[in-house]
Amino acid sequence: MKKTLKAAVALSVFAAPAYAANLENPLYMPTQGSVYSKTSAGVMYKIADDTAAMKLKHHDGATEFPIWRLHEELGYGILDNLEAYAKFGYTHDGDIDRKGMHLGRAGLKYRALEMSGYVWDLYADAQLGGISEMSGAYTATGFDYDNYSNGRWGFHVGTQFGKQFEKFSVAAFAEVLRTFGNDNNSIEVKAIDARKLGAGILDRSTLSMLGFDKEISVDLKSTTEVNAGLKAFYQMNDKWSFGASFTYKHHADNGVEGLASGLNAISTESATMAAIGGAMEKGLTQEQAIAAIKADPTLVVQAADTLAANQQMVKNGLLKVVEDMNDGFDEYVIGLSAAYQMTDATQVAVYGEYTLDTAHEQSQNGTDVKAELGVRLNVQF
Repeated sequence: MKKTLKAAVALSVFAAPAYAANLENPLYMPTQGSVYSKTSAGVMYKIADDTAAMKLKHHDGATEFPIWRLHEELGYGILDNLEAYAKFGYTHDGDIDRKGMHLGRAGLKYRALEMSGYVWDLYADAQLGGISEMSGAYTATGFDYDNYSNGRWGFHVGTQFGKQFEKFSVAAFAEVLRTFGNDNNSIEVKAIDARKLGAGILDRSTLSMLGFDKEISVDLKSTTEVNAGLKAFYQMNDKWSFGASFTYKHHADNGVEGLASGLNAISTESATMAAIGGAMEKGLTQEQAIAAIKADPTLVVQAADTLAANQQMVKNGLLKVVEDMNDGFDEYVIGLSAAYQMTDATQVAVYGEYTLDTAHEQSQNGTDVKAELGVRLNVQF
């Protein structure tokens, strides 16, 4: 009888860790010295919404497909209750010619409590947005993004609490992201819509006369963002397991504090061209305008002063527009997955996500439809 009881206790002890060792389990943590990898490849389908930014681009209601998505998560068990991890993600959207790393995190997770099936984790990681600069272009129809980086470094601080049952796990998490403003960006200035300033659409040649380089950088403000969610996991048997999740993501408005690159002084050439143009608007021919300038050089000085005043007007008007970009958005992500254990160390999963969102008027991330389907390969070493 004692031997039977001991065997039953031993089986019960080993049963829970076997399920908890499933990499799809939200409560999974590697044991000391072990390594894991989770590699995902997916395709996303989007229909853009009708924010002011999308209407200006004539992109409201437009379909974007296929959008290719890659993710990699690596983890190492420093101790049985301490893990080092890194997460990376890459997106390529050919329809809007936007591509690059959209996710970069590296940090530590500490299991502060594991008792009677209850688990409490604390974690912190570096936000690696500063690895690549944010790049894009100002155009007559707004801002065009080249990549998905915001160019900012930062950090996440979060916690997760969960309960492990025999075959079922549940977890809730919340985290805060703080990013630090900087000028790690490169913005091509193709055109600026200055109609609100009474100056119309300023093309590249006009901007050059006003001292705007072809590329500029700006001082972005710091931001605070919040993520929270619920996760559920069911281990049907030693081969099949299923997961479900709901995640809320708050993406803050971006803002600009000032120009980091500065503007060029008005050149004599630009002032001379402006003076000639001003004289021709009064009815003089080009030859007569040139002759008038030679006869009265103060006309060039006056033109330079006018250009300098217009330069400051355009600069201040632009900064006023982007001081608060009103481009934040909130996401509500529903996820489902099914995983099959191929070997003791290898697992393949199919996942799907559907995202509902609400976007501010200048956001280019709002959608009417946003869905992703993909496959994930999990390996334990």
